Amino acid sequence: MQTTRKIAVAGATGRVGRHVADVLEAEGHDVVRISRSDGVDVITGKGLAEALAGVQSIVDAATQPANDLDAATAFFTTSTRNLQEVGEQAGVQRIVMISIVGADRFTGSFLAASAEHERAMVTGPIPVQILRATQFHEFVPQMVEWGTQGDVVYVPRIRTQPVAARSVAEALADLATVSGIQPASDGTPIPEIAGPREERLVDLARLFVSRGGEPLPVEEVSDPADPDHGLLENGALLPAPDATLAGPSFEEWLEAELADVPLRAGRSSGE
Repeated sequence: MQTTRKIAVAGATGRVGRHVADVLEAEGHDVVRISRSDGVDVITGKGLAEALAGVQSIVDAATQPANDLDAATAFFTTSTRNLQEVGEQAGVQRIVMISIVGADRFTGSFLAASAEHERAMVTGPIPVQILRATQFHEFVPQMVEWGTQGDVVYVPRIRTQPVAARSVAEALADLATVSGIQPASDGTPIPEIAGPREERLVDLARLFVSRGGEPLPVEEVSDPADPDHGLLENGALLPAPDATLAGPSFEEWLEAELADVPLRAGRSSGE
């Protein structure tokens, strides 16, 4: 019989965090949802000590939307410091955090900030288990929204192996409840989770647009001004051979989304 635990989920209203909280609650665990809408702020620390009282594990899925390296790094380092310091005082035994496959290869944007997040987290007093994930299926509608200019959608040239946010959440929930972990600081390889197959972002965007009722041309573009564009285009976001592969495929996920919620090209789903 599985032991019931008290687990805090930071970022509990976000794309992954809300799924993590739902999965853990369905398994019978006592879940503390941490988000500003729940009256807890991982940046200012407001309500954090009260939220973490009696908590055994934290799942850190908190994030912020800015793609700017400095803004994202500031968010991650501040939230990490607060979770580690307040968590230690509360007696938290472990932190499980989500990161991005290939983040440590990049020098700019949100990807490099995620690597800083990892480094900050493993220097804290609470043992940390990192799970690196590839881009979420939910990332595609967002990229279509950002890239829509008039009657054309422009998306960056990216090789990816996208995975459903729900599948990542299930893996995070498992790591938060197992009896032992492999702390990221001990030199063992960081586990990765990815979708079932490699894809090109432009193909996924075209599929999304074609199924959304507003067919627009989708063009793939490269940005030579981006110092990391070569990494994006040449597979730096792809998982290692030993990564856990989890369905559904993007097409299967999209069909399920369309069955429940009408989507339109240029509008984000899954928010």
